[in-house]
Amino acid sequence: MEHLAEMMAFAKVVETKSFSAAAVALSSSKSLVSKQVSALEAALGVRLLNRTTRRMSLTEVGAAYYEHCARIAQELDAAAETVTKLQAKPRGVLRITSPVIFAAMHLAPAIDGFMRRYPEVEVELNATDRPVDMVEEGFDLAIRITDHPPPSMVARRIAPVRWVTCAAPSYLAQHGTPQTPQDLLQHECLMYQGTQHNIWRYRVGGREVAVPVRGRCRVNSSEVLIQLALAGAGIVLFPTYVLGPYLKSGRLVHILADSSANADTDMHAIYFPNRYMQPKVRAFIDHLLAHFGEEPSWDKF
Repeated sequence: MEHLAEMMAFAKVVETKSFSAAAVALSSSKSLVSKQVSALEAALGVRLLNRTTRRMSLTEVGAAYYEHCARIAQELDAAAETVTKLQAKPRGVLRITSPVIFAAMHLAPAIDGFMRRYPEVEVELNATDRPVDMVEEGFDLAIRITDHPPPSMVARRIAPVRWVTCAAPSYLAQHGTPQTPQDLLQHECLMYQGTQHNIWRYRVGGREVAVPVRGRCRVNSSEVLIQLALAGAGIVLFPTYVLGPYLKSGRLVHILADSSANADTDMHAIYFPNRYMQPKVRAFIDHLLAHFGEEPSWDKF
Protein backbone atom coordinates (compact mmCIF):
# COMPACT_ATOMS: atom_id res chain seq x y z
CA MET A 1 0.00 0.00 0.00
CA GLU A 2 1.44 3.39 -1.04
CA HIS A 3 2.32 5.85 1.77
CA LEU A 4 1.61 3.25 4.46
CA ALA A 5 4.43 4.44 6.74
CA GLU A 6 3.26 8.04 6.39
CA MET A 7 -0.34 7.02 7.17
CA MET A 8 0.76 5.20 10.33
CA ALA A 9 2.83 8.22 11.41
CA PHE A 10 -0.17 10.51 10.89
CA ALA A 11 -2.46 8.17 12.85
CA LYS A 12 0.00 7.99 15.73
CA VAL A 13 0.31 11.80 15.84
CA VAL A 14 -3.46 12.10 16.11
CA GLU A 15 -3.67 9.41 18.79
CA THR A 16 -0.89 10.88 20.94
CA LYS A 17 -1.72 14.53 20.10
CA SER A 18 1.97 15.24 19.73
CA PHE A 19 4.75 14.77 17.19
CA SER A 20 7.19 14.09 20.01
CA ALA A 21 5.00 11.42 21.62
CA ALA A 22 4.31 9.84 18.23
CA ALA A 23 8.05 9.67 17.55
CA VAL A 24 8.62 7.85 20.84
CA ALA A 25 5.78 5.39 20.14
CA LEU A 26 7.16 4.68 16.66
CA SER A 27 10.79 4.48 17.81
CA SER A 28 11.50 7.30 15.40
CA SER A 29 12.45 10.98 15.59
CA LYS A 30 10.24 14.05 15.81
CA SER A 31 11.71 15.49 12.62
CA LEU A 32 11.10 12.29 10.63
CA VAL A 33 7.50 11.99 11.83
CA SER A 34 6.90 15.64 10.88
CA LYS A 35 8.37 15.02 7.42
CA GLN A 36 6.20 11.92 6.95
CA VAL A 37 3.00 13.83 7.78
CA SER A 38 4.01 16.70 5.47
CA ALA A 39 4.80 14.21 2.69
CA LEU A 40 1.39 12.58 3.15
CA GLU A 41 -0.35 15.96 2.91
CA ALA A 42 1.62 16.78 -0.23
CA ALA A 43 0.74 13.42 -1.81
CA LEU A 44 -2.96 13.88 -1.03
CA GLY A 45 -2.98 17.56 -1.93
CA VAL A 46 -4.82 18.51 1.28
CA ARG A 47 -4.02 19.77 4.76
CA LEU A 48 -4.70 17.14 7.40
CA LEU A 49 -3.54 19.04 10.48
CA ASN A 50 -3.74 22.65 11.57
CA ARG A 51 -0.45 23.36 13.34
CA THR A 52 0.75 26.28 15.42
CA THR A 53 3.64 26.55 17.82
CA ARG A 54 1.34 25.73 20.73
CA ARG A 55 -1.37 23.42 19.48
CA MET A 56 -2.45 21.07 16.74
CA SER A 57 -5.93 20.13 15.47
CA LEU A 58 -7.44 18.00 12.73
CA THR A 59 -8.97 19.59 9.68
CA GLU A 60 -12.34 18.27 8.52
CA VAL A 61 -10.60 16.24 5.81
CA GLY A 62 -7.98 15.14 8.32
CA ALA A 63 -10.62 13.82 10.71
CA ALA A 64 -12.28 11.75 7.99
CA TYR A 65 -8.93 10.48 6.73
CA TYR A 66 -7.81 9.54 10.25
CA GLU A 67 -10.76 7.17 10.67
CA HIS A 68 -9.53 5.15 7.68
CA CYS A 69 -5.92 5.24 8.87
CA ALA A 70 -6.97 4.08 12.34
CA ARG A 71 -8.86 1.09 10.90
CA ILE A 72 -5.84 0.14 8.79
CA ALA A 73 -3.57 0.41 11.84
CA GLN A 74 -5.90 -1.88 13.79
CA GLU A 75 -5.91 -4.42 10.97
CA LEU A 76 -2.11 -4.35 10.81
CA ASP A 77 -1.89 -4.88 14.57
CA ALA A 78 -4.34 -7.77 14.31
CA ALA A 79 -2.36 -9.31 11.45
CA ALA A 80 0.88 -9.03 13.43
CA GLU A 81 -0.80 -10.61 16.46
CA THR A 82 -2.06 -13.48 14.30
CA VAL A 83 1.42 -14.14 12.94
CA THR A 84 2.88 -14.04 16.44
CA LYS A 85 0.32 -16.55 17.71
CA LEU A 86 0.89 -18.86 14.75
CA GLN A 87 4.64 -18.72 15.27
CA ALA A 88 4.33 -19.30 18.99
CA LYS A 89 2.72 -22.76 18.84
CA PRO A 90 1.61 -25.30 16.22
CA ARG A 91 -1.84 -24.50 14.87
CA GLY A 92 -3.70 -24.22 11.60
CA VAL A 93 -4.09 -26.68 8.71
CA LEU A 94 -1.13 -28.95 7.88
CA ARG A 95 -1.33 -30.34 4.34
CA ILE A 96 0.71 -33.51 3.78
CA THR A 97 1.23 -35.85 0.82
CA SER A 98 2.59 -39.38 1.19
CA PRO A 99 2.83 -42.70 -0.69
CA VAL A 100 -0.41 -44.62 -0.27
CA ILE A 101 0.83 -47.73 1.48
CA PHE A 102 3.18 -45.87 3.83
CA ALA A 103 0.35 -43.50 4.74
CA ALA A 104 -1.99 -46.39 5.52
CA MET A 105 0.44 -48.56 7.47
CA HIS A 106 2.63 -46.05 9.33
CA LEU A 107 1.70 -42.42 8.81
CA ALA A 108 -1.88 -42.79 10.03
CA PRO A 109 -0.85 -43.95 13.55
CA ALA A 110 1.75 -41.16 13.69
CA ILE A 111 -0.84 -38.55 12.70
CA ASP A 112 -3.20 -39.82 15.38
CA GLY A 113 -0.58 -39.24 18.07
CA PHE A 114 0.33 -35.85 16.61
CA MET A 115 -3.27 -34.62 16.62
CA ARG A 116 -3.72 -35.74 20.23
CA ARG A 117 -0.64 -33.75 21.19
CA TYR A 118 -1.51 -30.66 19.14
CA PRO A 119 -5.29 -30.16 19.25
CA GLU A 120 -5.10 -26.83 17.39
CA VAL A 121 -3.65 -28.43 14.25
CA GLU A 122 -5.87 -29.85 11.52
CA VAL A 123 -4.31 -32.40 9.13
CA GLU A 124 -5.17 -32.88 5.48
CA LEU A 125 -3.44 -36.00 4.12
CA ASN A 126 -3.27 -36.72 0.39
CA ALA A 127 -2.20 -40.36 -0.06
CA THR A 128 -0.93 -40.82 -3.60
CA ASP A 129 1.93 -42.49 -5.46
CA ARG A 130 1.95 -39.95 -8.29
CA PRO A 131 4.44 -37.05 -8.42
CA VAL A 132 3.01 -33.88 -6.90
CA ASP A 133 3.78 -30.19 -7.33
CA MET A 134 3.93 -28.95 -3.75
CA VAL A 135 3.64 -25.30 -4.77
CA GLU A 136 0.81 -25.79 -7.26
CA GLU A 137 -1.15 -28.13 -4.99
CA GLY A 138 -0.50 -26.25 -1.76
CA PHE A 139 1.24 -28.91 0.34
CA ASP A 140 3.27 -27.98 3.42
CA LEU A 141 5.11 -31.29 3.57
CA ALA A 142 5.77 -34.33 1.38
CA ILE A 143 6.86 -37.76 2.62
CA ARG A 144 8.95 -39.40 -0.09
CA ILE A 145 11.44 -42.23 -0.64
CA THR A 146 14.34 -40.68 -2.51
CA ASP A 147 18.11 -40.28 -2.68
CA HIS A 148 17.77 -37.15 -4.78
CA PRO A 149 15.33 -34.67 -3.22
CA PRO A 150 14.52 -31.59 -5.30
CA PRO A 151 17.40 -29.10 -5.00
CA SER A 152 14.97 -26.26 -4.36
CA MET A 153 13.51 -28.00 -1.30
CA VAL A 154 14.77 -29.09 2.12
CA ALA A 155 14.81 -32.84 2.82
CA ARG A 156 14.96 -34.23 6.36
CA ARG A 157 15.66 -37.94 6.77
CA ILE A 158 13.01 -39.46 9.00
CA ALA A 159 13.63 -43.21 8.63
CA PRO A 160 15.75 -45.76 6.76
CA VAL A 161 14.17 -47.78 3.97
CA ARG A 162 15.53 -51.32 3.59
CA TRP A 163 14.49 -53.60 0.75
CA VAL A 164 14.13 -57.36 1.20
CA THR A 165 13.29 -60.30 -1.02
CA CYS A 166 10.46 -62.43 0.33
CA ALA A 167 8.05 -65.23 -0.49
CA ALA A 168 5.28 -67.13 1.25
CA PRO A 169 6.17 -70.45 2.91
CA SER A 170 3.75 -72.19 0.54
CA TYR A 171 5.61 -70.87 -2.52
CA LEU A 172 9.01 -71.92 -1.16
CA ALA A 173 7.70 -75.37 -0.22
CA GLN A 174 6.50 -75.90 -3.78
CA HIS A 175 9.29 -74.24 -5.77
CA GLY A 176 12.31 -74.29 -3.48
CA THR A 177 14.28 -71.42 -1.93
CA PRO A 178 16.66 -69.36 -4.11
CA GLN A 179 20.19 -69.39 -2.70
CA THR A 180 21.71 -66.67 -4.90
CA PRO A 181 20.27 -63.70 -6.80
CA GLN A 182 20.85 -65.55 -10.09
CA ASP A 183 18.53 -68.32 -8.87
CA LEU A 184 15.66 -65.83 -9.23
CA LEU A 185 15.81 -66.44 -12.98
CA GLN A 186 14.22 -69.82 -12.30
CA HIS A 187 11.36 -68.42 -10.23
CA GLU A 188 8.11 -66.51 -10.57
CA CYS A 189 8.83 -62.92 -9.57
CA LEU A 190 6.03 -60.49 -8.86
CA MET A 191 6.68 -56.96 -10.07
CA TYR A 192 5.20 -53.64 -11.01
CA GLN A 193 4.21 -52.91 -14.57
CA GLY A 194 6.96 -51.30 -16.66
CA THR A 195 10.32 -52.62 -17.79
CA GLN A 196 12.21 -50.47 -15.25
CA HIS A 197 10.93 -52.80 -12.51
CA ASN A 198 12.29 -55.95 -14.19
CA ILE A 199 15.85 -55.43 -12.92
CA TRP A 200 16.43 -56.37 -9.29
CA ARG A 201 19.80 -55.27 -7.95
CA TYR A 202 21.81 -56.90 -5.17
CA ARG A 203 25.19 -56.45 -3.55
CA VAL A 204 27.17 -59.68 -3.27
CA GLY A 205 30.72 -59.70 -1.92
CA GLY A 206 31.11 -55.98 -2.50
CA ARG A 207 29.94 -56.01 -6.10
CA GLU A 208 26.59 -55.21 -7.64
CA VAL A 209 24.61 -57.95 -9.32
CA ALA A 210 21.72 -57.00 -11.60
CA VAL A 211 19.16 -59.73 -12.21
CA PRO A 212 16.61 -59.38 -15.06
CA VAL A 213 13.83 -61.18 -13.23
CA ARG A 214 10.81 -62.66 -14.97
CA GLY A 215 7.26 -63.36 -13.98
CA ARG A 216 3.86 -63.87 -15.53
CA CYS A 217 2.11 -61.33 -13.32
CA ARG A 218 2.69 -57.59 -13.37
CA VAL A 219 0.43 -55.16 -11.52
CA ASN A 220 0.25 -51.45 -10.77
CA SER A 221 -0.64 -51.71 -7.09
CA SER A 222 1.53 -52.36 -4.03
CA GLU A 223 -1.43 -53.80 -2.15
CA VAL A 224 -2.14 -56.31 -4.92
CA LEU A 225 1.52 -57.38 -5.09
CA ILE A 226 1.50 -58.07 -1.36
CA GLN A 227 -1.68 -60.12 -1.55
CA LEU A 228 -0.26 -62.13 -4.44
CA ALA A 229 2.90 -62.82 -2.45
CA LEU A 230 0.89 -63.85 0.62
CA ALA A 231 -1.15 -66.20 -1.56
CA GLY A 232 2.04 -67.92 -2.71
CA ALA A 233 1.99 -66.63 -6.30
CA GLY A 234 5.65 -65.63 -6.39
CA ILE A 235 8.60 -63.72 -4.96
CA VAL A 236 8.59 -59.98 -4.22
CA LEU A 237 11.23 -57.33 -3.61
CA PHE A 238 9.75 -54.74 -1.28
CA PRO A 239 10.67 -52.31 1.52
CA THR A 240 10.54 -53.61 5.06
CA TYR A 241 8.08 -50.88 6.01
CA VAL A 242 5.61 -52.80 3.85
CA LEU A 243 6.64 -56.38 4.56
CA GLY A 244 7.86 -56.10 8.16
CA PRO A 245 4.57 -57.17 9.81
CA TYR A 246 4.26 -60.20 7.51
CA LEU A 247 7.88 -61.22 8.14
CA LYS A 248 7.34 -60.93 11.88
CA SER A 249 4.20 -63.08 11.75
CA GLY A 250 5.83 -65.69 9.49
CA ARG A 251 3.38 -65.21 6.63
CA LEU A 252 6.36 -64.23 4.48
CA VAL A 253 9.94 -65.50 4.64
CA HIS A 254 13.03 -63.36 4.09
CA ILE A 255 15.19 -65.01 1.41
CA LEU A 256 18.61 -64.07 -0.01
CA ALA A 257 19.47 -62.49 3.34
CA ASP A 258 23.19 -62.79 2.55
CA SER A 259 22.73 -60.76 -0.64
CA SER A 260 21.49 -57.34 0.40
CA ALA A 261 19.15 -55.63 -2.01
CA ASN A 262 21.04 -52.72 -3.52
CA ALA A 263 18.06 -50.40 -3.34
CA ASP A 264 18.28 -49.26 0.28
CA THR A 265 17.51 -45.59 0.64
CA ASP A 266 15.78 -43.24 3.09
CA MET A 267 12.36 -41.83 3.80
CA HIS A 268 12.46 -38.04 3.76
CA ALA A 269 10.19 -35.23 4.89
CA ILE A 270 10.43 -32.61 2.14
CA TYR A 271 9.43 -29.03 2.80
CA PHE A 272 10.04 -25.49 1.61
CA PRO A 273 13.28 -23.70 2.57
CA ASN A 274 12.36 -20.95 4.98
CA ARG A 275 14.32 -19.46 7.84
CA TYR A 276 10.97 -19.07 9.62
CA MET A 277 9.71 -22.65 9.39
CA GLN A 278 6.09 -22.92 10.41
CA PRO A 279 5.74 -24.42 13.89
CA LYS A 280 3.17 -26.96 12.63
CA VAL A 281 5.71 -28.29 10.08
CA ARG A 282 8.59 -28.37 12.54
CA ALA A 283 6.44 -30.05 15.19
CA PHE A 284 5.24 -32.74 12.79
CA ILE A 285 8.76 -33.58 11.60
CA ASP A 286 9.98 -33.79 15.20
CA HIS A 287 7.00 -36.01 16.02
CA LEU A 288 7.81 -38.38 13.13
CA LEU A 289 11.46 -38.64 14.20
CA ALA A 290 10.42 -39.57 17.73
CA HIS A 291 7.64 -41.89 16.53
CA PHE A 292 9.80 -43.95 14.16
CA GLY A 293 13.09 -43.80 16.09
CA GLU A 294 16.51 -44.84 14.87
CA GLU A 295 15.32 -48.41 14.23
CA PRO A 296 11.71 -48.32 13.07
CA SER A 297 9.35 -51.02 14.28
CA TRP A 298 9.03 -52.46 10.77
CA ASP A 299 12.72 -53.48 10.82
CA LYS A 300 12.30 -55.52 14.01
CA PHE A 301 11.42 -58.94 12.63
